[in-house]
Amino acid sequence: MKHNRLRALLGAFLLPVVVVILLLSSVLAEETGTVSGVIIDDNGPVSGATVRMRATENMTNSGAGGAFTLSSLPDGQKIEITAWDDGYYVATTYVTPTVSGITLTLRPYHTEDHPAYEWASPIAGSSPGACGNCHPMIMPQWENNAHGEAIDNGRFFSLYNGTDLSGEVQVGAGYQNDFPGTAGTCANCHAPAAGVDGYLTTNMNDARGSLTAGIHCDYCHKVGGALINPATGSVYDNTPGAQSQMVLRPPEGDNIFFGPFDDIHDPDTYLPQIAQSQFCAPCHQFSFWGTPIYESYEEWLASPYADAGVTCQDCHMLPNGDTHFALPEVGGLEHPPEKIPSHLQLGAADVDLLQNTVTMTLSTRQIGSLVESTVTIANTGAGHDVPTDFPGRHMILLVTATDEYGQIVKRVAGPTVPAWGGPQAGRPGTAYAKLLRDVASGEMPVISYWKQALIAGDNRIPAFGEDVSTYTFAAPPEGGEVQIEAELIFRRVFYDLAEEKEWDRPDIMMEEESATLILEPSFDIFLPMTANDA
Repeated sequence: MKHNRLRALLGAFLLPVVVVILLLSSVLAEETGTVSGVIIDDNGPVSGATVRMRATENMTNSGAGGAFTLSSLPDGQKIEITAWDDGYYVATTYVTPTVSGITLTLRPYHTEDHPAYEWASPIAGSSPGACGNCHPMIMPQWENNAHGEAIDNGRFFSLYNGTDLSGEVQVGAGYQNDFPGTAGTCANCHAPAAGVDGYLTTNMNDARGSLTAGIHCDYCHKVGGALINPATGSVYDNTPGAQSQMVLRPPEGDNIFFGPFDDIHDPDTYLPQIAQSQFCAPCHQFSFWGTPIYESYEEWLASPYADAGVTCQDCHMLPNGDTHFALPEVGGLEHPPEKIPSHLQLGAADVDLLQNTVTMTLSTRQIGSLVESTVTIANTGAGHDVPTDFPGRHMILLVTATDEYGQIVKRVAGPTVPAWGGPQAGRPGTAYAKLLRDVASGEMPVISYWKQALIAGDNRIPAFGEDVSTYTFAAPPEGGEVQIEAELIFRRVFYDLAEEKEWDRPDIMMEEESATLILEPSFDIFLPMTANDA
């Protein structure tokens, strides 16, 4: 019995030791494998190519003569090695380290667009090549974002056609009202898969509802880069959307997909710019009639974010925890979730994004018979002005003072919300917007930038900028408690236009602050004189 017990105790002690030794041996073995070889194309060796153990950070570059050695690999375990260089598809091969003499041949991709190509549908099950068949984790993100909805956005079409949201009543501003019989340039951004072949001839009504005409997977991943002017770092003038994109549809019998990874096999290839702000510039930086309208790209370019390398994608395509971007059964491998950008493409409709864009502080004090309130709004979370792009977007700051009975305390000094501020007009506060004035009519503010319009004012808050406004109220003579409330709301379009077109977008509360002040009486008390006083 004693011997059995001793054996049991020794076993209990030795088993973990043996396990640790085996694990250490396994780890050491994993780090000893190497793969060496050469990267070539049809013309000979390729130096500077990225060589990687797929779905890992273990990589090297080919040197002179295309030679490479990739070390610290799992010895004796079959792995996939990839190679990529600019202008080529990704080459892959399976090997079992340690091994040498490997040759990876890079295949160049086409450099001319082939308009005869038919776009693949994004919707799973709609065709054998549908994007959703292999990427079902991405499809719901795209379907519900502004890009996925662009081809059938009722608000856009109410502006394009000059109707209400139903499309049945002619009312308010409309491109077709001002330029009947023309198509305009709208499709270059709102339906680029159609607009790429019809710069000024693609009527949005003809494209409406056709997913393969819109901003979809196959279109964006066939863009081989945005055409950036090296003199300015921005897009060229008068080349909106698709006209500033190097679209590379494949020839018959071939295919191509540009993406953010350098280890996805042919017909995929890596495009570094797809993860950079420049990729977004064609549709987020353009002017009409010489007036800058959408400016978020150049606002970013002028901000500290550009110098720090923080891109549009870092905020608008945040990873959402997915570990795969393609199904394992079609070759998708697990990647670190922080390396997989989402396709949520958050924007002006996302409450959480807006509520993390600015910070607001409120300070109050009593000055004799007055209450002074100062509000500071700082752009702490956006790499561009807030608000940005569509000139109908604006923020309204409301500052309200009430006494302890809930009665409004009168404003004595400080700004008020302008007349175009809807129900908030005339109340203590400020509005932040880029205001356009119609050249022909003088009307302001307008959103009909397809006509000649000038910037009448712009007090939006740039990245890391702030605005300070001060409001003075008459203190209740008897003193007591005064409540100051500051609210910052975001509105998608000017109130009167939204009403006449029956847009259904409610205001979004971006920030709220309040302060309570206990006031001293602000008047002198005179008591009847007594004999002693005399």
